[in-house]
Amino acid sequence: MSDRPVVSFAPLPRCLMLTLALALPVHAEGWWNKEWTHRQPITIDASSDTKLPAATGPATVLLRLHEGNFQFAAAGEGGSDLRFVSEDGTTVYPHQVEKYDSLINEAFVWVKLPDVPPGAKTTLHVYYGNAAPAEASKPTESYDDNTAAVYHFSENSGNPADSTANANNASNAGTASEGSLIGGGLRLLAGDPVTIPASPSLAWSEGQPMTLSTWINPSALASGAVILSRTDGQKSFRLILDQGIPVVEINGTRSTSGAPVVAGAWTHLAVVADAGAVKLFVNGAEYSLAQVALPAFNTPITVGGAESGARFSGEMDELRFDKVARSAGWIKLAAVGQGTSDGAQRLVALGEAETGEGGGEAGHGGGAMEHIMLFGDIAKNMMFDGWIAIGICVIMIIAGWTVAIRKFAYLNSIDKGSKEFLRLWKNLSTDLTALDPDDHKSVSSLGGSVDGEKQGLIKKSPLYHIYHIGTEEIRHRLDKDGVRLNGLSGRSIQAIRASLDAGLVHENHRLTDGLVFLTMSIAGGPYVGLLGTVVGVMITFAIIARSGEVNVNSIAPGIASALLATVVGLIVAIPALFIYSYLNSRIKNALGLMQVFIDEFVAKMAEFYRPPNDPKTEGAAQ
Repeated sequence: MSDRPVVSFAPLPRCLMLTLALALPVHAEGWWNKEWTHRQPITIDASSDTKLPAATGPATVLLRLHEGNFQFAAAGEGGSDLRFVSEDGTTVYPHQVEKYDSLINEAFVWVKLPDVPPGAKTTLHVYYGNAAPAEASKPTESYDDNTAAVYHFSENSGNPADSTANANNASNAGTASEGSLIGGGLRLLAGDPVTIPASPSLAWSEGQPMTLSTWINPSALASGAVILSRTDGQKSFRLILDQGIPVVEINGTRSTSGAPVVAGAWTHLAVVADAGAVKLFVNGAEYSLAQVALPAFNTPITVGGAESGARFSGEMDELRFDKVARSAGWIKLAAVGQGTSDGAQRLVALGEAETGEGGGEAGHGGGAMEHIMLFGDIAKNMMFDGWIAIGICVIMIIAGWTVAIRKFAYLNSIDKGSKEFLRLWKNLSTDLTALDPDDHKSVSSLGGSVDGEKQGLIKKSPLYHIYHIGTEEIRHRLDKDGVRLNGLSGRSIQAIRASLDAGLVHENHRLTDGLVFLTMSIAGGPYVGLLGTVVGVMITFAIIARSGEVNVNSIAPGIASALLATVVGLIVAIPALFIYSYLNSRIKNALGLMQVFIDEFVAKMAEFYRPPNDPKTEGAAQ
């Protein structure tokens, strides 16, 4: 490759190097594992807005990821490389991915924490950015041994599945609801309920502690609507929404009543049985009490109500059964943290992303700088033919962007002028004869209603140009006898319409003038770049054949520099395509507005300049 022409580049200016260095991420200290290149702090703040009344104990916290707080492009497929690590880097917390969609940049992840203390901040880190991560913990480990069943209702099809290791899957499929509170949900339309079969993990003994929690979104507030029930002979347990009032009914004994919930809004309900009493929590706060012990049950659980006349109608999400009485802090954390309020965002917040050392070598920041430097190395191997193609592409960029900037400025100016003109035209069009066609000043100022500053603005509008053509044509025809009451004949109106259409054509040419440079960039940029690439590859192989060197080190530099021409060609075409589409849409809107104005102007002209023998004119005179 010694006979290849070499083009050298001057070193980058110091100010540019400093800017790049400051813009790139830096290595972070205390990294958990060098094979992960990214991490973000997660803060659970139970010390300010959301003050937990007690410690939570083991809790599974929801983490909502979106493009505003997470770098999906840096994470692995399906979130396979997500790892949640304690602040000190010693403990990896189990997690479960309910949904991960990198196409729309949305994910819902559940992370198991040993405790969330009240009045304090808990910090952990989420690590990602590993192309080949080791196997993570099992998703079922995200729930402790006291969790009997958890239903996310995130299945696109099939029966609702239990996310714990107990596998308490429902025996029949419900109606899925996309875009529910947390990913997918269950839609209950007062039809057949969903049945959860009996199992040892879901069995209740007499007076045992128990926690049931769920989210509901009622579509209507009916009387005695059963959300969930469990019966065994004369024994019964029901969670009811009675005219919007949540009620727990055990063997006919109901909990005390409180304020009703709102239809069409998500509400968190939690039932806690302990010490011979059952408490009902609504949105994290204690709501009512029933002084009755939990009966023994080992029967199926019915979601939606067993009796057809008293079934809950609405949506449900995140149904969970626990074999212990969860604390008030645990319930508060679930009610706030799983919601979508501002308080939920402040309770569980992600910090800025950090990058560290990956694979024992330079981290992501070093990789980005390396990529930038690689372009310089590639350009050094660029041959003369490649530079010709890049030079043509640069000319296309300059021409296209010059046209685009001028066209943006022009369209913005005529939009402002057209808005001002239409505002004035609305009043003027009620009596077009108010203008004296012989008075040029009256015509230019729209009957004296426009001052000098606004007149300069509306003169930029193509609507004003067409209006001026119309008034000139009216003046020309009425000047023959100087009597306005003679009106305009049908042929005169047709002739004026033809002049207005001609003005529309001229305005169309003015609007589209120069767009050909953008179309040339769109069509020609990739071809010019491809030509540079093909010629560069051809010359590279010709030099290899002459020198007899056949190895990667001799082929790669030439191929890489040849491909740079195609990259530049695409950089020319892609922005030009988007700009052209946007400008073309605005031009079409402007032309449509002009066409509508012409139709309105002709109609007003025919109305206000009728000939004297017009029957309508004669009737008005009488």
